[in-house]
Amino acid sequence: MGLNFVRRAVLLGAALGGLVLAPTAAYAEPPTPDGDAGVFVVGGTRAAAGEFPFMVYLGGCGGSLIAPRVVLTAAHCVGRTGATTAYTARAGSVDRNSFPYTARSTYVYSGYDVSDDGDFALIKLAADLPVGQIAYNTNAANNSGTFTIMGWGATREGGASSRYLLKAQVPFVSDSVCGTNYRRAGYAFSDSEMLCAGPISGGTDTCQGDSGGPMIKSVNGTWTQVGIVSWGRGCARANYPGVYTEVSTFASAISAALARLP
Repeated sequence: MGLNFVRRAVLLGAALGGLVLAPTAAYAEPPTPDGDAGVFVVGGTRAAAGEFPFMVYLGGCGGSLIAPRVVLTAAHCVGRTGATTAYTARAGSVDRNSFPYTARSTYVYSGYDVSDDGDFALIKLAADLPVGQIAYNTNAANNSGTFTIMGWGATREGGASSRYLLKAQVPFVSDSVCGTNYRRAGYAFSDSEMLCAGPISGGTDTCQGDSGGPMIKSVNGTWTQVGIVSWGRGCARANYPGVYTEVSTFASAISAALARLP
């Protein structure tokens, strides 16, 4: 089985990547998850100040604020459940060099405790982040159409990260198409837990350093998070769209975990 190109920073210690602004990247075998340099948004444009107030920078991954002091991110960004002060959440700016708000973690809940493929996590913070919050999707009917992705990740596969928050729009790709392509390449793919998005021709995608960030959609005029940046084969390659944790699949687990956070 092929190795998944998990879109995070190396051992959570490297700088975040950004939206990739280059055409489809050169073909190469993906590195192991522990050797990954992070995830970026490829083919993006700069987000406006205040456009996505719920967006959180974790210094190696992205995340979204779903409660005043709770960040939703990817499990591969934080590991297993337990008390920890290892993570700092920063928010309130599109410029990652000038965040006005920061808060240290006190506790992490990992979706890997729910499922081997449960690539979601909650980070409980010691203080509120006084910025906007986003609703997380509970309805599978919202898992299609056009989505918005964002992050401070690399601007091309293997490239440098972005100082400014970048965004892009990506189309839904069916499980039958996405899963078939990945399985043929030797990757494990779960139809029930994973959601694909990105042009089949390539060119626009999340990338290293964008892991844990939100994929969102307007539902009845309100931004709703439908996916969490998880993995992919390289960045913006033809036939291999980005793979996202399907939030609706884990909505009940997220709600239960929120209620149990210490």
